[in-house]
Amino acid sequence: MSNPTRTLPSLATPFGIAGGQSALEGVPERPEQPLLPPIARVAPRAHEIHGEIRIDEYSWLRNRDDPQVLAHLEAENRYTEVVMRHTEELQESLYQELRGRIKETDLSVPESLDGWLYYTRTETGGQYPIFCRRFGPAGAEEILLDQNPLAAGHGYFRLGAFAVSPDHRVLAYSVDTSGSESFILYFKDLSTGELLAETIAGVSPSVAWANDNRTLFYIVLDSTRRPCRLFRHLLGDNPAADEMAHFEPDESFFLDIGRTRSRRYLMLDIASHSTSEVRFVSADSPTEPFRVMEPRRAGVEYTATHHGERFFITTNDEAPNFRLLSAPEADPSRAKWTPALPYRPQIKVDAADAFLGHLVVYEREAGLRQIRILELDSGGEHLVSFPEPVYTVRPHANPEFDSTLLRFTYTSLVTPPSVVDYDMAGRSWTVRKETEVLGGYDPTLYRSERLFATAADGAAIPISLVYRQRQESDSPRPLLLNGYGAYGLSYDPGFSSNALSLLDRGFVVAIAHVRGGEEMGRAWYEGGKLLQKRNSFTDFIAAAQHLIEEGYTASDRLVIGGGSAGGLLMGAVTNLRPDLFRAVLAEVPFVDVINTMLDASLPLTVIEYDEWGNPHDAAFYQYIRSYSPYDNVESKDYPHMLVTAGLNDPRVAYWEPAKWTARLRARKTDGNRLLLRTNMGAGHGGASGRYDHLREVAFKYAFVLDVVGVQS
Repeated sequence: MSNPTRTLPSLATPFGIAGGQSALEGVPERPEQPLLPPIARVAPRAHEIHGEIRIDEYSWLRNRDDPQVLAHLEAENRYTEVVMRHTEELQESLYQELRGRIKETDLSVPESLDGWLYYTRTETGGQYPIFCRRFGPAGAEEILLDQNPLAAGHGYFRLGAFAVSPDHRVLAYSVDTSGSESFILYFKDLSTGELLAETIAGVSPSVAWANDNRTLFYIVLDSTRRPCRLFRHLLGDNPAADEMAHFEPDESFFLDIGRTRSRRYLMLDIASHSTSEVRFVSADSPTEPFRVMEPRRAGVEYTATHHGERFFITTNDEAPNFRLLSAPEADPSRAKWTPALPYRPQIKVDAADAFLGHLVVYEREAGLRQIRILELDSGGEHLVSFPEPVYTVRPHANPEFDSTLLRFTYTSLVTPPSVVDYDMAGRSWTVRKETEVLGGYDPTLYRSERLFATAADGAAIPISLVYRQRQESDSPRPLLLNGYGAYGLSYDPGFSSNALSLLDRGFVVAIAHVRGGEEMGRAWYEGGKLLQKRNSFTDFIAAAQHLIEEGYTASDRLVIGGGSAGGLLMGAVTNLRPDLFRAVLAEVPFVDVINTMLDASLPLTVIEYDEWGNPHDAAFYQYIRSYSPYDNVESKDYPHMLVTAGLNDPRVAYWEPAKWTARLRARKTDGNRLLLRTNMGAGHGGASGRYDHLREVAFKYAFVLDVVGVQS
């Protein structure tokens, strides 16, 4: 199950950076009035908790209905624009450079299902992909959904659900035009191209069709945007009359609905960050109640995939790094679970996918993803071989059950993404498409490495890095160090054509795989959450110090970057070691941790007690208080900082970066730049269109190149 978290869709794509003295000497850090509105007029909010009087002088920024709040955000945006005005030519040059590397008119590799070939294509000038299909290789193209006219007139547009009925006649799709992640669901008759009369608002992106081609399950959000109510809709009926199939009362659990690749079952995943429960119903009998596979037990997680007369179950039950089990379809309760693979403590089992003749097991060993293929008839197994020592793979949807082909994307820090069809029976792979990098990209000019830093407690912290081969001196280079470290999400090393704009200017781009992620297994995650969260921060600092000690960079050439929960990482390490970094990129940073986690009315708060702890408990309060970036801003020098926010962000509310910036502005003692840039029409992921996104990347790169002093 994929629960909402404070994470960025773009986190796997490193930004980039460079080195030297600031080119903006003399620009005032605090803008002249009326560029920023006076904010001292607003009375601070004070309350007592666990014996401490908390004073929040910027709590008023939470009221987005107050004209003064919007005026403040707009004034910050104007100030950022003024400070960055001298880089406008560089921004435009970078934008054209970034855009010049992508193939603007392009075609995805089609996915086959029931003889239909589904694919997307892009056109030069179009911000969004066009969804298409054809029947058979020689069939005429049908455009199912062109997002570009749908997005016209909206500053933001995101497609959520995209699900074609089993008979391929009706498309269910949902859209969000604000960035709030509350979607509107539509139905389109693919034979006529007309929209059906019914629309459903306030839903999550999760939907699933039953086999009757008329019943669609969807999930409704509550006031905190928690997906908690599963509804059953029959095409042609008034949505107001839809029946609720399940309600989840526990505020720490989210719902997700899907259909097995075998098409036999609809699966309802109910999960928190540490506990899960699966319910299922025959896809042929959608009006029947969902059956519980195994009742939830605190701390036990499991998922299931269907094959024949059994389910394959991936679980951490009696296996901290997860194991693979099998259970009969008729009674898949825990009492009937039997091992499908021996438990291997050193290998983290991520998931399993069932095909007619094979079971695909996605694993992680020594920080690297691997794919194990089980031959269900013979009992044989093998690992897929990969050509590089450091890489990552990402599975595709693979909708066809009766197939020996497994499709995945393979990439590394120097290898552009390749779509691979792997023949599970023949043990051979075919590259169907390698992402084309325009402008003459030559991977032999670049080198990737895997290093290990030593943390204070002796843990070995992996660092992945890439740079252009040295041709002149061995002097320290400018370096961008990225990090995340939360929710057990692994920050895997993948190719970024955007990063070439930094690498070709002499930068090293690196990833610190700190605890809180799951690169090194479940213990790596457990070692960076709750009352061990500070390990994430000290791991990152150890990685930065190691890169300096090994001569890759110097503190006056080191830029760090992270978004969302990675923005918390940025705020915490900047408070701890502001002297270690030249500049900080903090995107939609989760920095007001205590105030957010004390407010159960906010999206994600209750479900995330398992991640950060509940500050209503005194022990957790004191621990979170010790690292929360907003609570630990001091009167001292800070690096150059660029902070971003989204006005409609439901994951990290805009006021967190706004309050943090305001407090930094009031307390810091240096003359370095502190910039806040709020997207007034988007949410957590920033701009939605591909060209608008490149504009944002160009802006960030211009900031970094400028403050580090690398001349374009």
